Amino acid sequence: MSQRPQRAPFAAVGRIPIVDVSPVIEDGRWPAKATVGEAFPVRATVFREGHDAWSVEAVLTRPDGTEAQRVRMVDTRPGLDRYEGWLVPDAMGRWSFHIESWSDPYRTWEHDATIKIAAGVDEQLMIDEGITVLERALVGMPEGSAEATTIDAAVQALKGEGAPSELLPHGTSDAVRAALERYPLRDMLTLSAEYEVKVDREAALYGSWYEFFPRSTGAFQNTDGTWVSGTLKTAADELDRIKDMGFTVAYLTPIHPIGSTNRKGRNNTLTAYPGDPGSPYGIGSAEGGHDAIHPDLGTFDDFDAFVAKARSLDLEVALDIALQASPDHPWVSEHPEWFTTRADGTIAYAENPPKKYQDIYPLNFDNDPEGIYIAIRDMLEVWVDHGVTIFRIDNPHTKPLVFWHRLLLEFEEKHPEVIFLAEAFTKPPMLQTLGAIGFHQSYNYFAWRNEREEIEEYLTELAYETDHLVRPAFWPTTHDILTPYMQRGGVPAFAIRAILAATGAPTWGIYSGYELAENIARPGAEEQIDNEKYQFKARDYALGESTGLTPLLTKLNAIRAAHPALQRLRNVTIHPTTSDKIICFSKKTRPGEGPQDTVIVVLNIDPFITHDALIDLDLSALVDGYDGGSITVDDELSGETYTWGHRPFVRLDPHGSAAHILSVRVS
Repeated sequence: MSQRPQRAPFAAVGRIPIVDVSPVIEDGRWPAKATVGEAFPVRATVFREGHDAWSVEAVLTRPDGTEAQRVRMVDTRPGLDRYEGWLVPDAMGRWSFHIESWSDPYRTWEHDATIKIAAGVDEQLMIDEGITVLERALVGMPEGSAEATTIDAAVQALKGEGAPSELLPHGTSDAVRAALERYPLRDMLTLSAEYEVKVDREAALYGSWYEFFPRSTGAFQNTDGTWVSGTLKTAADELDRIKDMGFTVAYLTPIHPIGSTNRKGRNNTLTAYPGDPGSPYGIGSAEGGHDAIHPDLGTFDDFDAFVAKARSLDLEVALDIALQASPDHPWVSEHPEWFTTRADGTIAYAENPPKKYQDIYPLNFDNDPEGIYIAIRDMLEVWVDHGVTIFRIDNPHTKPLVFWHRLLLEFEEKHPEVIFLAEAFTKPPMLQTLGAIGFHQSYNYFAWRNEREEIEEYLTELAYETDHLVRPAFWPTTHDILTPYMQRGGVPAFAIRAILAATGAPTWGIYSGYELAENIARPGAEEQIDNEKYQFKARDYALGESTGLTPLLTKLNAIRAAHPALQRLRNVTIHPTTSDKIICFSKKTRPGEGPQDTVIVVLNIDPFITHDALIDLDLSALVDGYDGGSITVDDELSGETYTWGHRPFVRLDPHGSAAHILSVRVS
């Protein structure tokens, strides 16, 4: 019997129509993203026939079905009837929201009475109708409440002696409006559908990641040229340095046994010499697979000690999971059906043209999807049991989405605290759908957005267009990525991109060696020469002080920790500048997100030349109730204080002071 698609649900349009609701994914098929403590926008187009007024509210409901919040929505595009309201969940779980619209008799009367009485038309009739409307509203208010007292007093005043023009203000005062804002008179009530939002813990949105290869920590070279690997114990020693720089997540590349068949040599060559450690992404050997630890790194006791120390420093541990196998992985001999067999009987290795990975067999999910699912789920459970709270998933876009959807739903139910980051450098539909079906965070195209206009467009897109689908993680470089901008720009490029990443997204990260501005690429590739994927790399991190990057990274993380505005995604305002090499944007907390906080970032994106510019500063976006005048801003990088008007002048030198990160004083 052939399958037939299900018919879409039918619902009456409603008396006060509510259409084009957001945030909604696939008509509510999957929940939109939300985070504890972060406001998210609810939007809809709401309209009606005729000229009577209407009002709109967004309603947030807790997982237990109780109402948590109700906010009046505002028409943000007059003439198009596009309404917006912001809601703030305060706990994890599957929440929901809906929209309520209604005919608003009070606002209709207020509008008509104001016009007619001023024109001398139906003056007493307008007062009488106002009394009727307010008396109706009074019935729905809690007896004895301040609002009921206000409305009762307005009714009595409207019934008093005097000309209609003298009585009208009693019914249209700010106090009356405020009372009816809280307890509105609602006719023709219309409800939208109810839509889910998945509320995750704050670390799904905000964090500072430090990536490193455990085998390089403490590694050293003997006089005969052979190397001694670092271990989980030496990696644990790195945690103090990572914490001192203000990072919140210690991210480990794969720590599993590495195959020897087709092992890659230095710089991705096809020949490995004795002592070459191979790529940690070529997972699996006789010592075990994804649920084992490379013997050179230590034991599970060592790993547990690593996690314990991380937790003592308030660091979370993220582990890289690459769902693939070396030819020596136990899966290959035990489950050959989990891989793709070519016509000549050999197993196909991984390719991402022009890249080839002869040391890696990709999984084929078609032959035994259930067996593969159980194996991967159980493997992840092992690491959760040993304290891993974040998984960075390598190339998730090369695996079936149906697999990820099922896995992420199961972990949401059993381990809601566990976060999954998608390393999905792929086309937007795949990247965004991975987020839609449950990935908490995603790598993205930040590394390749270098010009002012494309940076501004991307910040806006992530904050307001795809925020319900994707939480971005900004990485200037990774162990796989060294863009031409970073190759050519030297230390200034590393400083500029660190500032932009740390302030442009709530989550950012760096790959170890960033402090040293490692910018030499392997010829013909956008990745580092002598790549750590294929060899040990001992570093002298003290040199990070001389480059100035270690102090900068430390200061950036301190600024982020001190400013809630930088810990939120949906709050970017772009401010135009007169230079295409200077970008300016601000971020501001919304009501319900904690203390009021506003930060302005001004950055020279040219790593070579000093530039100056005038900024067209939208002060109304920075200061609530702005009524003219200047503002006082404190530069968090330099410690200087400035007084700025609506068009300040800046000059920024990439070799000294490439940026201002300005906190706006709140009077």
